[in-house]
Amino acid sequence: MRLNRFIAHNSKYSRREADRLIKEGKVRVNRQVVSDFSYQVEKGDRVFVKGREIKPKAKHEMTVVVYNKPKGVLVTKRDDRGRTTIYHLLPGKFRHFTPVGRLDYASEGLLLLTDNVAVATLLMESKLPRVYNIKIDKMLTKEMEEAMQNGLVLEDAMAGAHPKSKEHSMEFAPFLGYSVRGVTGKYTKLRVTIAEGKNRELRRFFAHFGANVVDLKRVAYGFIELNNLPENKTRYLSQKEYEILHKMIKEEEKHGNY
Repeated sequence: MRLNRFIAHNSKYSRREADRLIKEGKVRVNRQVVSDFSYQVEKGDRVFVKGREIKPKAKHEMTVVVYNKPKGVLVTKRDDRGRTTIYHLLPGKFRHFTPVGRLDYASEGLLLLTDNVAVATLLMESKLPRVYNIKIDKMLTKEMEEAMQNGLVLEDAMAGAHPKSKEHSMEFAPFLGYSVRGVTGKYTKLRVTIAEGKNRELRRFFAHFGANVVDLKRVAYGFIELNNLPENKTRYLSQKEYEILHKMIKEEEKHGNY
């Protein structure tokens, strides 16, 4: 494992912060200062940051929290435009946690964070259903429903995407489910369930049909639900949720995926 990743995985430091510490000569491996960013930490190596040893976490050691992300907040450590990020709002004890995927600036709702990078990757790459309450500025059409049922492939999926996105084409798998929650004027409220987490996936999907997603709130991620958690608040996983997560990890271990 690369040195910066080892530090980020097993301490409060981000990978970027680890790079800075390596550059400043504050990282030692087996008591020797290491300035090589490509250094691979091997079994038996002892890594020290600012004189304090960074010990590897046990494979299943983790803390996972649910955060109700507000609109107008970025899921990133830093923003070059000085906008508010989740790490400005989260309690200090969670500011080294890794988010499981993203919710864009205008979206809100359930965001998982964990101090175990391997668990974050496992959850992010899983096919766990993601459930969203959305509102579009158009009536639901037959074409939309057919695409939700059968999937959709777009060579040009830039409508609804971030202007700087490098992902121009996109394949949308069939939705796992959808239901109409209400219709008011030209607006339609939907609950949709998908098994992926691609960049602005729902905004791109509906933009193809000329509809803007004006509200988007994630309310569930697999077996973990937002329920009545207030906006900008966190909660730890329940014992039952941890039990399900551990079972999921064990299944992935059997297949060599963890």
